[in-house]
Amino acid sequence: MSGVGSSEQPEERQRVVLPIPALGQEDVLQDLVLRADPGISEEQRQAREEWEALEQIQSGLGGTSGAPLPPISFTEALQHFQRAELSESRGKVRASGRRGILAALLRRLCGPPRLRPQLRGEQELALAMAQCALDDSEWVHMRILQTIYQQLTCSRLGCPRYGAHWEELGFQGVDPGTDLRGTGMLGLMQILFFVLDSRTLPLAREIFRLSQHETQNFPFCIMSVNITRIVIQALQEERLSRECNRRQQVIGVLNDLYAAAFLRLSCLWKQQHGTVADAGFFLKELELSTKKKPRQLLKSLEAYLSRGLRPPSPPSSRSSQIHFISICDPEVELEGDS
Repeated sequence: MSGVGSSEQPEERQRVVLPIPALGQEDVLQDLVLRADPGISEEQRQAREEWEALEQIQSGLGGTSGAPLPPISFTEALQHFQRAELSESRGKVRASGRRGILAALLRRLCGPPRLRPQLRGEQELALAMAQCALDDSEWVHMRILQTIYQQLTCSRLGCPRYGAHWEELGFQGVDPGTDLRGTGMLGLMQILFFVLDSRTLPLAREIFRLSQHETQNFPFCIMSVNITRIVIQALQEERLSRECNRRQQVIGVLNDLYAAAFLRLSCLWKQQHGTVADAGFFLKELELSTKKKPRQLLKSLEAYLSRGLRPPSPPSSRSSQIHFISICDPEVELEGDS
């Protein structure tokens, strides 16, 4: 681009498209177009520089470099926690896992099957992540947060660490960290899995659309955190030991059960015309299903994913409602016992 004071004229004028960051609840993105030629006014040049600076601020979640943070894969994020010390979080997990002699004996005799010893390290890692708070100084934490935002909104831009845009994703306020009590970084890791896995991303986005329905809306991320909390409880109560032992993994089972529970919740929500007032009732039913019939939930998810998402039905001219036939298919209904 030629400078304002340049004496040479470019052979061909260039168009510079400067995106204006999304504003307001409707997330409308506008374009400011300026022609880059030596004849632009000083006012236009200043306006262009201001929008460039604003875009840099908007893109720099948690950072000061001005550049948006690179997205992160689930595998890279998990490897970070595997390498991290997490000594304080692991200490809390070990303290909460100690039982009295009588309680341990009764659980061994009458309780569900125990997790195999070789899987206990992975179980501890999952529970330690649930004790780990979102940390602004941890670059990986910020990349996880930004990747979730970009995947759900289909945006390439970054976003500020704090702001009303998090409420649009279904957090209670401007800081997602305040909603992670009881689930910690595991709560974000499960959303990250949901929106990055190629099998579950279409489902995640369809549920996100349902959460923004005119009358059946619900806070997507708050509901997600509640599902993670249920999954954590099921793991702590050893309700998932049989499935973890069968698959020889823990975190993979937790993620699939999380997705299966979200699928189940969305079916209940759509079929029973749920509203936010019904959330407590649906979550209670989901807790019972997750703890008593985890295998059936997982089978329902497998059946759903094996068919894949069907093309949405064309909207009726008589109704403005969104149709979610692929989510609420009778074939994925919960049946039988685990």
